[in-house]
Amino acid sequence: MELDRAVRTMLDEAIRVGPGGRVLILAEDAGEGFYGPGLAAEIAARMRRAGLAVMERPVPFHPSPRPVWPDLVAAMRSHDATLFLARLGDQLRFDESLAEVAPVVCYAIDLEMMGSAFGHLRGLRALKTCIDRALWAAREVRITCPLGTDLWAPGAASQPEDTTVRRFPLAIHSPVPASLLHGVVAQAGFLVGTGATYYEPYGIGLQDILRVRIEAGRITAFDGRARDVAAAEAHYRDVAARAGLDPWSVHSWHAGIHPGCSFRAPAGDNLARWSGAAFGNPRLLHFHTCGDTPPGEICLNVVDPTITVDGVALWEDGQLRPERVAGGAAALSQSPNLAAALRAPAREIGLGPSGRLAFADATALVD
Repeated sequence: MELDRAVRTMLDEAIRVGPGGRVLILAEDAGEGFYGPGLAAEIAARMRRAGLAVMERPVPFHPSPRPVWPDLVAAMRSHDATLFLARLGDQLRFDESLAEVAPVVCYAIDLEMMGSAFGHLRGLRALKTCIDRALWAAREVRITCPLGTDLWAPGAASQPEDTTVRRFPLAIHSPVPASLLHGVVAQAGFLVGTGATYYEPYGIGLQDILRVRIEAGRITAFDGRARDVAAAEAHYRDVAARAGLDPWSVHSWHAGIHPGCSFRAPAGDNLARWSGAAFGNPRLLHFHTCGDTPPGEICLNVVDPTITVDGVALWEDGQLRPERVAGGAAALSQSPNLAAALRAPAREIGLGPSGRLAFADATALVD
């Protein structure tokens, strides 16, 4: 079964605990509408068949869970590995208190995603390492997209940052600091949160393309329809004020690297679910904004980016070109299934009928 392969991949590449090991699974209630029903039980059953001692513990969803509950940290330390099937793990992905235990966060959010190529392709860690090195060593980076995104940076501001949790599947390169970026992001459909804190409204709809002007890693202006500009400015100020953040900071960015990441439902049907699961597809590039500490509170999402590093397009119109990355071809020679998937990647990323990102209730967006 494909689900068996996926759990085996998770054990080998992320959990890294053999027979006799003790694994703690922290699971969010499926009734919250994010993780699908049966996922935790199916994964736990297969881990037990592999000879692991598994403890399942429910964890509540909380809009802002910091700091980590001491009893939860103690439980993680008492096991050989911890698996989050809960948004809590993603919310805490930059929390230094988890660095010691390095829990695994599962970004396959239902049985379909877990059992697909998203859950069982191997070799992504080696590819990620090559991409991180290329971005860190870059003398010039340019990001464009068909809607008009055009950003430039004179190399890397600093070494790409990574999280204190381990991701499964590994679907992005390390977030790249954005303090040297200049240009414009063309945003369609909506503004949405980053998964760090869940606030209301978690997303706001846009009537048309909103152009976000950025200078030296700071938002300097919004251009577009008057309604969109006013809504964006108000949303940024509101979200930042709640958490005492700098609203105009652009902290970092990353693109997807996983050719098996697919999201079939329209993004606007459930923005929180989409923003927490679709970002691993190479057709999406994701900016962390509204806050100068990772990962910020509002993300901008670019569809079908071209990312050029020192004159070489490593992503071209939303397709990752690993053979153009130093060491990429060698890494893929060890993973023929991943190489094949990159030649024919998943294309579904939750776009609306127009072929763009779309807010669920576009009819409500009036001047």
